Amino acid sequence: MDRYHSGLRRFTVGASSVFDRALGFVERAGNALPHPATLFALLAVGLVFASAIAAKLDLTAIHPGTGQTVVPVNLLSVHGLHRILQSMVTNFTGFAPLGTVLVALLGIGVAEGSGLIGAALKLVVLSAPRRLLTFALVFAGVLSNTASEIGYVLLVPLGAVIFLAVGRHPLAGLAAAFAGVSGGYSANLLLGTVDPLLAGLSQEAAHIIDPAYLVNPACNYYFMLVSTFLIAAAGTLVTEKIVVPRLGPYAGEERAAEMSPVGPAERRGLRFAAAAALIYAALIVWGTAPANGFLRDAETGSLLHSPFLSGIVALIFIGGVATGIAYGIGAGSFRNDADVMNAMAKAMGTLSSYLVLVFFAAQFVAFFNWTNLGLIVAVKGADALRASGFGGAPLMVSFVALTAVVNLFMGSASAKWAIMAPVFVPMFMLLGYAPELTQVAYRIGDSTTNIISPMMSYFALIVAFTERYQPKTGIGTVIATMLPYTVTFFIGWTLLLVAWLWLDLPLGPGGPLYLEGR
Repeated sequence: MDRYHSGLRRFTVGASSVFDRALGFVERAGNALPHPATLFALLAVGLVFASAIAAKLDLTAIHPGTGQTVVPVNLLSVHGLHRILQSMVTNFTGFAPLGTVLVALLGIGVAEGSGLIGAALKLVVLSAPRRLLTFALVFAGVLSNTASEIGYVLLVPLGAVIFLAVGRHPLAGLAAAFAGVSGGYSANLLLGTVDPLLAGLSQEAAHIIDPAYLVNPACNYYFMLVSTFLIAAAGTLVTEKIVVPRLGPYAGEERAAEMSPVGPAERRGLRFAAAAALIYAALIVWGTAPANGFLRDAETGSLLHSPFLSGIVALIFIGGVATGIAYGIGAGSFRNDADVMNAMAKAMGTLSSYLVLVFFAAQFVAFFNWTNLGLIVAVKGADALRASGFGGAPLMVSFVALTAVVNLFMGSASAKWAIMAPVFVPMFMLLGYAPELTQVAYRIGDSTTNIISPMMSYFALIVAFTERYQPKTGIGTVIATMLPYTVTFFIGWTLLLVAWLWLDLPLGPGGPLYLEGR
């Protein structure tokens, strides 16, 4: 027995050492690349030449939805040059995450500048069991997807702050929150904006085979509910067993907020902020709970397609301002309107490096969409999977893997599904698989590689957050830190899907695995 355990220990240590060296290589290779902003600039230039080469080689694909031939657009041309020059500003100002980050941070800046966030963190850190912090952080990240993508702006940096406050490496907290927010993007205990969006695309694709087929937004709910706890547990395990040991003690210059007991002025400010938060929450409940609530869709009364969800960033801004001002009045940290505006300005000042990064990232993403190269890659991959001849669980696992790879080239979940659904939903229906099953397999693959894909809209923001705590870092550090989550989530989530198929469980209300009569 002793010899067995000794050998097992040597094997475990050896495997861990090999894994650490592999991650170290990924990090060094990634960080050997130029500054992330420079890298995105070089990639954008490279795409211009790649588009010309693809056009010269006549690299085409048949669009699965329209049947039209998709051809690469040559940006190395007079027309391409005109488009680049005329769209450079709008590429930047129209970059999806930019407005979300700026508006949300204005509100958060008031809450931070007043001292509210610092006081609340002290209260949480001093009272919460530390052994549950990691699980709670990953779990909160998964749940944040109900409120669209605000988790990237609010929870990811907060994870770093919380870990630093308890004496742990801030990048471990950042990674745990990012893993929940992005790696567990499709899982949740509640329906979010992504559910009706994907269901609508699945239904349109199903109509190619059955014009009367309906796909309801809750069709994957049972599977995603269970997935929430799977992702939270797996994310906690990876953080504690891989990420934290690999990062080691934090030796950076950022210092944790003072963890002295909450003082009388802070307690008074927290009471004021709590009162403001309760009033604000009551207004939101008033606007969403009744069937004719003023925050619901005015025509249908729906909450899923409502001003409440589409305006969640504005609500975060208003909530941050309201609670921040209330705290500032109670604690005496805000004496006039200038203090509030200065808090906003200070928050904006922290985004200088992010704005530079986003400018070049926005050009790269726009160029990639213009060239049609992402669409062509996706269709070619779909053709290869169709020709594989797989069936059953191997077919679904292959589809998960294909989606995960395609996600490295196309960051938008809805854009990818708009391309892939017309191919795979009808194809799998002809094989007897329900559209709801195809959709859930897609969601697994789409989520697991978000955290290592530079094409993901908020990846540049994560790099900027990382640089705050480890200045001489880059894309390699982020990818090497998040890669264990991707591998673990992919394996665990795929095994859950295989088990679901084996147990023949419904995916959700009105969410069958197979089509009757096929």
